[in-house]
Amino acid sequence: MKLSSAISFLMLASASAFAPTATQQKSTALSMSGVTRNPNFAKLAGGYLFPEIGRRRNAYLAENPDMADRIISLGIGDTTQPIPEHILGGLVNSASKLGTKEGYSGYGAEQGMGDLRAKIADKLYDGIIKDSEVFVSDGAKCDIMRVQQVFGPGVVTAVQDPSYPVYVDTSVMMGQTGDINTDTNQYDNIVYMPCTAENDFFPDIENLPRADIVYFCSPNNPTGAAATKEQLEMLVKVCKERGSILVFDAAYAPFIRTEGVPKSIFEIDGAREVAIECNSFSKYAGFTGVRLGWTVVPDELTFADGSKVRDDFNRVMTTAFNGASNIVQGGGLACLDDEGLSEINTLIDYYLENANLLKEAMQSIGYDVYGGTDAPYVFVKLPEGKSSWDTFSEILEKTQVVTIPGAGFGPGGEGYLRLSAFAPRDTVIEACERLKKAMA
Repeated sequence: MKLSSAISFLMLASASAFAPTATQQKSTALSMSGVTRNPNFAKLAGGYLFPEIGRRRNAYLAENPDMADRIISLGIGDTTQPIPEHILGGLVNSASKLGTKEGYSGYGAEQGMGDLRAKIADKLYDGIIKDSEVFVSDGAKCDIMRVQQVFGPGVVTAVQDPSYPVYVDTSVMMGQTGDINTDTNQYDNIVYMPCTAENDFFPDIENLPRADIVYFCSPNNPTGAAATKEQLEMLVKVCKERGSILVFDAAYAPFIRTEGVPKSIFEIDGAREVAIECNSFSKYAGFTGVRLGWTVVPDELTFADGSKVRDDFNRVMTTAFNGASNIVQGGGLACLDDEGLSEINTLIDYYLENANLLKEAMQSIGYDVYGGTDAPYVFVKLPEGKSSWDTFSEILEKTQVVTIPGAGFGPGGEGYLRLSAFAPRDTVIEACERLKKAMA
């Protein structure tokens, strides 16, 4: 009994010794660490675009709570249709296997399941790439940052203007840029490649400064433009002549319906010596929340010293990633079955019809409209002098429809509005009616 009491006393005393006093607690709450903030994060201008859209939408609803049921989102490119039956079966079957002794699997290869890598190379690239060049991941957005880690801070990046914000923001985070120029709203040490209606949304790359890394998205987010074979041949040619590496974002490739428009950069002769391609199942199969993508890094692509880019990307994957979920990769395999590919085509057709409805609605009002043919985005040119952020607010207040201001994709997007076709059909039809009444 005495021993028990003594032990209890010692445990209480020990606990008391490590518990902070009231003075210590107050001091801790007010103090800061001695770690200096990464200065590159301080360069970032405002928040990331899509959370900012959400913040403004929520602020509107806080002031107008009775409008909550009227909100229609044509904003962020998030899919809304259920995952199709065959593809869902692949996910369910993979999950069920984990509950059996025979089917259980733990860590897999960081580069992805061999069967899935081979199927991507065969079904989506028709054998023009090797399965060993495919790196399966949790999405193209994550892979852009992994690519940036391979290149490091000492490179100059070129981006389309306007463009998906991830290319610019990750370049800033990696320390590749200077500060933002408040006059131009552009970062120093980034080459901005103007892509507007006047140049058919394809940059005059031959007359722009050289960059080490060139980011290019086709079909494009936000403009909806899909580059022709001739345009991509020019892009590859210039990158090859200048010793640049092209990072080709093909996340919207399945939306291409126009004959002869390339779905992969590797359809272009010479691309294997200059290009990396990032892609994703997000828009293919409604995997925005499931998370599965891939990046292709050809064996022929090397750095200036002759070392393979693929080897360094492999090192990033094996060091900082444990591989995509086994369950999700099972869904990816189902996507690439004949039944799965048919289901994907049906989904894509659904969203393209939405895009066509949005395009026709805005054209009927009198606007010049781009995209929406080989892409799920409709890019609307606003009247001269009209601010895209002001138009975003005006449409939200008048119609309760959420759009995306073009300026959110860079200074080249000012004067445009992006509409996403990923909403359900009935809400797209309703949004069209509201927009026609409010903006005519």
